[in-house]
Amino acid sequence: MSSTGDEIIRIAKKMERMVQKKNTAGALDLLKELKSLPMTLELLQSTRIGMSVNAIRKQSGEEDVTSLAKSLIKSWKKLLDGPSADLEEKKKDQPAPAQNSPEAREESSSTNFGVLKEECPAPSDDFITSFPRAPSTSDSVRIKCRELLAVALKTGDDHVAIGADVDELGAQIEEAVFQEFKNTDAKYKNRIRSRIANLKDAKNPNLRRNVLCGNIAPDLFARMSAEEMASDELKEMRKNLTKEAIREHQMARTGGTETDLFTCGKCKKKNCTYTQVQTRSADEPMTTFVFCNNCGNRWKFC
Repeated sequence: MSSTGDEIIRIAKKMERMVQKKNTAGALDLLKELKSLPMTLELLQSTRIGMSVNAIRKQSGEEDVTSLAKSLIKSWKKLLDGPSADLEEKKKDQPAPAQNSPEAREESSSTNFGVLKEECPAPSDDFITSFPRAPSTSDSVRIKCRELLAVALKTGDDHVAIGADVDELGAQIEEAVFQEFKNTDAKYKNRIRSRIANLKDAKNPNLRRNVLCGNIAPDLFARMSAEEMASDELKEMRKNLTKEAIREHQMARTGGTETDLFTCGKCKKKNCTYTQVQTRSADEPMTTFVFCNNCGNRWKFC
């Protein structure tokens, strides 16, 4: 990471300690230091400094701190919006040309072209533009579900650093679920509950970040199974449990060989049965699984 990135991370860590201690003395100096650093979209997403600044804003009661924090977050959001946001700001500052002048006719033409482009956007990998906006609904159940999904997407304040429109994203997810079931019955509600629970899961923040970033499209997230939404840690645990079940199944089928060469670590008896299974490559020795016939203890002997 660049020296600027290291500086931003250093400031972020100091802010996190301030929030933990509930003491924001010196926060204004850190925010001023941040303001002087050149910020890029890559740095904003990799350091997640937006969440640290937002946490300071919420924690501090000083008007100068909250005002500067809001100003920084607003300026960083322009990076997420792209160059079009800066262009709009420049247009506001420029005086309007005379209505019948060539400049006015040219501007009117370009504006109309911009409207047409906005109505018929070109295909993009960005989920915000490629996935259609969710139509509005007057159904109270659906409205409440959209609100709950938006709240779940705000967990951890990742949406601040990423700049996602959580209200629209929540509506898109709900719309995809509703289109699958065509009603708001028990199946619909269970599907919504499972999305909310997984988005709020503190042990699986990557799922929420992938949804916010658009790596997982709203319609895909609406259909994902519990196994697909699980964290990497849980997936690895399930994989290991499956392997162990296969091994035990293999041992049960082969029966094993009784022996008194092994001593059980629990009951200290030597009434055991062992089975050897090739769990590694062919040139590696076989793994020995031992079962105590007396107390049922199992262990692996390499």
